[in-house]
Amino acid sequence: MNAADRFGQDWADEELDLIIADYFAMLKSEMRGETYNKSAFRRSLVKATERTEGSIERKHQNISAVLVGLGLPVIAGYKPLANFQITILDGIERYLIRNPSDLSYNPSPSGFSDSPELFIEAPPSLQPTPPKQSELERLIRKFDPVERDFRNRSLGKAGEEMVLNFERSQLNLKGRSDLAKRVKWVSQEIGDGAGYDIHSYNVDGSERLIEVKTTIGIETTPFYLTRNELSFSVERPDEFRICRLYDFSRKPRMFELSPPIDKFVRLEPLTFSASFD
Repeated sequence: MNAADRFGQDWADEELDLIIADYFAMLKSEMRGETYNKSAFRRSLVKATERTEGSIERKHQNISAVLVGLGLPVIAGYKPLANFQITILDGIERYLIRNPSDLSYNPSPSGFSDSPELFIEAPPSLQPTPPKQSELERLIRKFDPVERDFRNRSLGKAGEEMVLNFERSQLNLKGRSDLAKRVKWVSQEIGDGAGYDIHSYNVDGSERLIEVKTTIGIETTPFYLTRNELSFSVERPDEFRICRLYDFSRKPRMFELSPPIDKFVRLEPLTFSASFD
């Protein structure tokens, strides 16, 4: 059977496993900054699956759409295409169960001597709530990107360190080396209970109390905001800021959110206190 004869046929599990494994192989090369040949991967899949190159391209885009929902990086050039075969979710689930390390990112502790340049972007716009896809929602709950980022201490610490260095460098560049010396990494020096991670300053000497949220996902990947952080944002709205770092594993970028936080994001209560009295 040639590729044209297979047009419109659903992909079998074995074919999905092949293309998903190839996608992650290319993604990992891209994240490591290695050169790879997309065309060579595609030609290999054409031979193995007897699918057209166009069909393989669309399936790559389908994989990107699922990975966006999972808060994972995607391959540059494979724009997410959400109209996908439901069995692709099962294929990605099988892959991630076999390769759990592909869900996490652990920065090198010495990787910040060459920190990339950062600047503060405009935050993304709050979008209408999209319709829920129950199968995708189940996969997202299983590999929850919000919980994963929250539990990844090395990722959180690396993001805080990057913002700390950014704040100091900005003050030094603007002639306020005196303030740069006073910037504190509060979560490391005091602990996590303050409601913010970094105590910095504006050029005029006013305070910037920064909570850092870091993800390897895209700019709209959700994140946890604790009750303490939310309360602090209400108590100190002029000083409190959330610095959201995203695409951290590849090319970190950043935007800021200032109170009231709910003008930028939807806030949903996620936990309950269970007591016996």
